[in-house]
Amino acid sequence: MPFTSLVARLPFPSASVQRAVGIAAVLAQALIGVTGSIVRVTGSGLGCPTWPECVAGSLVPKHDSGIDALNQWIEFGNRLLTGVIIVVAAIAVVTAWRVQIDHPGRKRLVKLAWTMPGGVVLQAVVGGLTVLAKLEWWTVAIHFLATTPLVWLAVLLLRAFREGDEPARPLVPSSGRTVLVLLAAVMWLVLAAGTTVTGAGPHSGDLNTHRLDAPVEALAQVHGGLLVLYLLLLAVFGLQLLRIGAPKSLWRRYTVVWVVAVAQGGLGSLQYALGVPEAMVSFHVLGAMAVIIATASLWTGSRDRGPVTSLTAAPRELTAA
Repeated sequence: MPFTSLVARLPFPSASVQRAVGIAAVLAQALIGVTGSIVRVTGSGLGCPTWPECVAGSLVPKHDSGIDALNQWIEFGNRLLTGVIIVVAAIAVVTAWRVQIDHPGRKRLVKLAWTMPGGVVLQAVVGGLTVLAKLEWWTVAIHFLATTPLVWLAVLLLRAFREGDEPARPLVPSSGRTVLVLLAAVMWLVLAAGTTVTGAGPHSGDLNTHRLDAPVEALAQVHGGLLVLYLLLLAVFGLQLLRIGAPKSLWRRYTVVWVVAVAQGGLGSLQYALGVPEAMVSFHVLGAMAVIIATASLWTGSRDRGPVTSLTAAPRELTAA
């Protein structure tokens, strides 16, 4: 294949390069969720009211369109950031592909890498539909929630660069694995409940957008209750780690989840008490991304796929064969 031969001419990515690419993928996927919240709290969601154009007849903002210039540029900047994320995703694919050329068994690594550009394209389409739907609250919720599995997959990609390809060997008993699955499921329920609070709250992205007709107080209580359930499951998982004498590396990941989740809960409570100020909304979304990253890291740390074998280039006679 011509593309394969082209990629094969690139220098083999060192261990530090592979790690940097994985980290960049995680940060890029998380960043788009945070910038999306900035668009919403500044009321810039319809700064570019059409898609893929910004305004009718122009891909870029036009100051004579009757729309505030700042709102246009905030929304347009968010769209431009999608292009940057696509570049990062493409680099991830090329890096994983180059690794696989020297180490043919690294098919899982390449598959994970391909989820990055595929997911970004899907997100761009969902974002376009959100704009065309005039920021209906449920479309905004879908737009945000579509980002969350991409952040999770990016963490798996980062881990894949640093682990082998043997069948996953659990480091926790089956009961612990079940608790971990429930923990991840409840995490997404917490995120979904958070979008309903946003849907009924004051930050719609545009003054004329329809809001969720439900009491914010009740929705916030459901959101908070699910977070408490998440923390209870996390505590149960900790008991499982105590029972098996888990390695220090797994305890470190577990501790990070506690710190991030408790900080996020505290931030959410403070945000609610202060009347949901704009800046705190974006920090809360940043915290949500941190919870996803920490939970995914705990997930990857709970199993072992053997030592990584692709941090260096294969001998030339092997690649030639």
